[in-house]
Amino acid sequence: MIKAIVFDFDGMIYDTEVPEYKAHCEIFAEHGQELELSLWGQCVGTNNSGFNPYDHLEACLGKPVDREVLRGRYQTKLERLLEQETIRPGVEDYLKSAQKLGLRIGLASSASRAWITGHNAKLNVLPYFECVRTREDVRLVKPDPELYVQVIREFGIEPHEAVAFEDSPNGAKAAKAAGMRCVTVPNDVTRYLTFGEVDMQLQSLADVSLEALLQKLQA
Repeated sequence: MIKAIVFDFDGMIYDTEVPEYKAHCEIFAEHGQELELSLWGQCVGTNNSGFNPYDHLEACLGKPVDREVLRGRYQTKLERLLEQETIRPGVEDYLKSAQKLGLRIGLASSASRAWITGHNAKLNVLPYFECVRTREDVRLVKPDPELYVQVIREFGIEPHEAVAFEDSPNGAKAAKAAGMRCVTVPNDVTRYLTFGEVDMQLQSLADVSLEALLQKLQA
């Protein structure tokens, strides 16, 4: 029996992944270069992939770049692109349905707590979550399972009694390594990445109700 749902944040609740990639692509294009999605995909859903876009840009150009200037330009571009984003379709309906069904609701994110709370003024979803774990709470972020393990431990349930909702391969790998069921809802960046084992993949949470999804997972 499923007793809890646990959401990723970036790209799953709030699509920051596409704006982040687009902002970096603009920086690369200004230097006559292309940021390949296959490379960028390494760092989606984690902060320990080892890939640094500025290292890569310097390697492409064969010379150093002014990183402070580029970081400032990136931040300006990112903020402009994020202004166009809202909560992903179906997310709040799932959170409301989970409350009505008496499910535990958790959040497991490789991002910082400040990043998540900073966006909550726009999204107003944090009150739904009774357990929030971020990178400050663990030694290793996704694809390591520790974030999910901590949420499951806090809820006092078995891993197979929880469903993780993820948008990235790194996040899905973490959820499955924790022993959870995992539903992926890729965004316009992560839909082109290769996912490993998952229990279900959806185009949008708006395509199926939480009740119907749970019935399918438990069938």
